[in-house]
Amino acid sequence: MSDISDLPQHHDRVLIVDFGSQVTQLIARRVRECGVYCEIWPFNNAADDRVRAFAPKAVILSGGPASVTEETTPRAPEIVFALGVPVLGICYGQQAMCAQLGGAVEAGDHREFGRAFLDVKEPCTLFDGLWETGQREQVWMSHGDRVNRLPDGFRVVATSDGAPFAAIADDSRRFYGVQFHPEVIHTPSGKELLENFVRRVAGCEGDWTMAAFREEAAAKVREQVGDRRVICGLSGGVDSAVAAVLLHEAIGDQLTCIFVDTGLLRESEGDQVVAMFREHYNLPLIRVNAGDRFLGALAGVTDPEIKRKTIGSLFIDVFDEEARKLGGADFLAQGTLYPDVIESVSFAGGPSVTIKSHHNVGGLPARMKLKLVEPLRELFKDEVRALGRELGLPEKFIRRHPFPGPGLAVRVPGEITEEKLTILRKADLIYLDEIERAGLYDAIWQAFAVLLPVRTVGVMGDSRSYDWACALRAVTSTDGMTADYYPFPHDFLGRVATRIINEVKGINRVTYDITSKPPGTIEWE
Repeated sequence: MSDISDLPQHHDRVLIVDFGSQVTQLIARRVRECGVYCEIWPFNNAADDRVRAFAPKAVILSGGPASVTEETTPRAPEIVFALGVPVLGICYGQQAMCAQLGGAVEAGDHREFGRAFLDVKEPCTLFDGLWETGQREQVWMSHGDRVNRLPDGFRVVATSDGAPFAAIADDSRRFYGVQFHPEVIHTPSGKELLENFVRRVAGCEGDWTMAAFREEAAAKVREQVGDRRVICGLSGGVDSAVAAVLLHEAIGDQLTCIFVDTGLLRESEGDQVVAMFREHYNLPLIRVNAGDRFLGALAGVTDPEIKRKTIGSLFIDVFDEEARKLGGADFLAQGTLYPDVIESVSFAGGPSVTIKSHHNVGGLPARMKLKLVEPLRELFKDEVRALGRELGLPEKFIRRHPFPGPGLAVRVPGEITEEKLTILRKADLIYLDEIERAGLYDAIWQAFAVLLPVRTVGVMGDSRSYDWACALRAVTSTDGMTADYYPFPHDFLGRVATRIINEVKGINRVTYDITSKPPGTIEWE
């Protein structure tokens, strides 16, 4: 989590207390979209002095999986009710607030999951310009327990079939609670309701913009770095690219970027990345062509975890060697984002299951004794893209789909060979070209081809073929945590399959992956 001294001191701030909801990040994103800076803290990491130092203008209590009816489940820090600032409780947050302030919560006989309808009973500042008394409004519910007695000072402003206290208000203390989830897109007016809370109720200015962040972040980097040297591992992805351009704007030639071409990139990707940074930004950039080294280390490796760890370890070795050639440096720059910071702290303080390890340069600081510079650690992905536009990065680059750190290695299940990589690059290029031609690229979170470790019999011309099968993957998502497959029309899939089979020697069968996340992951390995 951020230290108080590192926070944006010139902006209004909202504190989000996290009780473990799967969509807490969405609350923060909606607040940020209103132009208001906010942070997410686990409920058990919000000590009184830390909260006071943060000086929030408002507090939001998130949902969560626990039951308030059990004594040992999470509660809001009492300090949030004593600060004299507005408080909004969402779902579990509403129940915890009511229980702590003298109300009561019961296990509901009528549970509500999914779409529900709210009957607006009385006017409320949260509803200003949105909902009128007597109207029936759609919201998204996900609860079993419900409030059954209000604390003193509260009134009911909306009800639903399963929640007689679906929205409540204590106007004098500016405490509000909603049983539904305004942060999800399935509550159509949810974003505007949250905006009413942070802007109308709390009086936040809404001055959190990427133009302001650009200037403040550059100043903070200059203060941190002084006249010392910084190296940046440039992957070619949006995050590291935006971080590099921002750093170069702040400290100029004190920055050196190192681009390690692992030989696992897409068609011409290394050349494109280097050309953009050398020609358009004149960044000090070292390109290391290490493809043979990586493929040699991966020879015979089929286990996906071993692949990732091999790539990560070798990347560190190559990066370390190049850094020493420069004569050393004092700082390592990374494209760490705010979700990385949030997810590094479990709300319950316990371990989480490792689905797959993530390739990054996280091991470098300990091995190289460098201090970290992380200019994007306060931003979400959509804010990074907005900052990239502010810095003048090409739109085509900014809107690129995410690309995994291990590159094509995790899109070739089984053993990796140069022949397989060549086949996959050609198929992937055709697939993305057809998506662009159809005008669908921006509607998709991530799209790519996978070369399966399966050979199939086919007929090409009058001859029998025995070639590889290829799978296509395209998903929609808001944050990569959950995803659903993109519903391409069949004629589009047929056109892509025909092109791949006709133009890529080595593939004679194409399939489309329609697995959601969960239960699957977005990548195949």
